[in-house]
Amino acid sequence: MRKTRVFLADDHRVVIEGIKSALSEHPEFEIVGEALNGRDAVKKSEILKPDIVILDISMPELNGINVTIHLKEISPDIGIIVFTMYSDEEYVIDLFEAGISAYVLKEDHMSELIMALNAVRSGSIYFSGVVKKIIQQHLKNLTKGKKRQKDAFRDLSLREREVFQLLIKGFSIKDIAGKLDISPKTVESHKYNLMEKLNADTFADLTRIAIKKKLLDL
Repeated sequence: MRKTRVFLADDHRVVIEGIKSALSEHPEFEIVGEALNGRDAVKKSEILKPDIVILDISMPELNGINVTIHLKEISPDIGIIVFTMYSDEEYVIDLFEAGISAYVLKEDHMSELIMALNAVRSGSIYFSGVVKKIIQQHLKNLTKGKKRQKDAFRDLSLREREVFQLLIKGFSIKDIAGKLDISPKTVESHKYNLMEKLNADTFADLTRIAIKKKLLDL
């Protein structure tokens, strides 16, 4: 049977090494690459074409939600496993709606991640403990016609999210233009649009939103 190709994305090297060690006992999985930030995760995944990507939510350059959106646009069938310390309802539902296949908390035993991998490998889904309850409640709310509270951040385009994350990391307009391979004028336009959508007047407003969205660590 063909090995399942796995890509790892986490900004902590120790986490990547821990997963690699755990998977060394499971020859059905082959680690084909790794990345320490979200942008590299997307670029390398485009080239390596893994079957499954294991990623964290909070990562430099692009967070886990944006990486998931990117990867699902490139390859709708790719399996995404979120492996994170965050169990906030907002992130769980955003990622669920973005199309992830599994969600495991880092506080869980490593065996949970292996179970998630096996589930996704067989075409199933896997959500651990509290995450499963959040998703079940979300689905119940949908059947009852209850909509999620409006969040302006969800209205941002993928490019606006990219510009937002780079802005609050301190990159200049010129630097962002170079990273995204677009003109400084286009970056300025995205900045204006995202600030208007978020009702943000100052950089401090953007920073508060970024902290709430786990795009910026305190």
